[in-house]
Amino acid sequence: MINLILVGCNGYMGIVVTDSVNNDPEFTITAGIDINTQQKSTYPVFSSPGDIPDAIKADVILDFSSPAVLTGLLDYGIKNKTPIILCATGYTPEQLIEIEKASEKVAIFRSGNMSLGINLLADLIKRACQVLGEEFDVEIVERHHKRKVDAPSGTALMLAGAAADALPYTPEYVYDRESKRKPRSKQEIGISAVRGGTITGVHEVIFAGNDEVIELRHTASSRDIFAAGALKAAKFMKNQKTGSYDMSDVLK
Repeated sequence: MINLILVGCNGYMGIVVTDSVNNDPEFTITAGIDINTQQKSTYPVFSSPGDIPDAIKADVILDFSSPAVLTGLLDYGIKNKTPIILCATGYTPEQLIEIEKASEKVAIFRSGNMSLGINLLADLIKRACQVLGEEFDVEIVERHHKRKVDAPSGTALMLAGAAADALPYTPEYVYDRESKRKPRSKQEIGISAVRGGTITGVHEVIFAGNDEVIELRHTASSRDIFAAGALKAAKFMKNQKTGSYDMSDVLK
């Protein structure tokens, strides 16, 4: 049995994860953390990590909330030596440094997207960039529902990072071409964000060359795929040693 503390338990993804756990005998949720402390399931809900009683223990902390709770979450994980899975996006550069420092004291898993398919897409992007090199321009278009706050998405940035790691040059990310009254340079990765309706998530990577175009696309039809990936990560993270981890470690 793997005991979880679920952060953001009353949000959209928190509810999906709770349903997934209820259908998986390998997991149980011992406590939830949410700004909305209404108890919607069998486990108690607290407003912050510091409010959780010492008697409540967990093997893994699973965070589907927001960067706003990061510091308290890291402090709790370090204090209780509990591995942390960070599924939120939109961290500032300062917070990323904070996460890296915390990983010296506790095991931390972070991914811009918990879908196994998206992480496979990242590997395919690296392979494509190694083969195509400078001869093809790279553009990323992502689509999400109208409630999503951050733009571009953390997943789009993760995919751009996969491309940047494999390209033979250091690319510049370009988010807005309106202010750029000039032709596209060779060393750009264009990233465009679309927001509307109830789109769960679509990520398209375009490799545009002379007289040919290659497109790689991932479409999420429901949030269940993110919950499934998160629980797979939780199995992996239980009892992991101090350090930084991501979905590539799980796929291995």
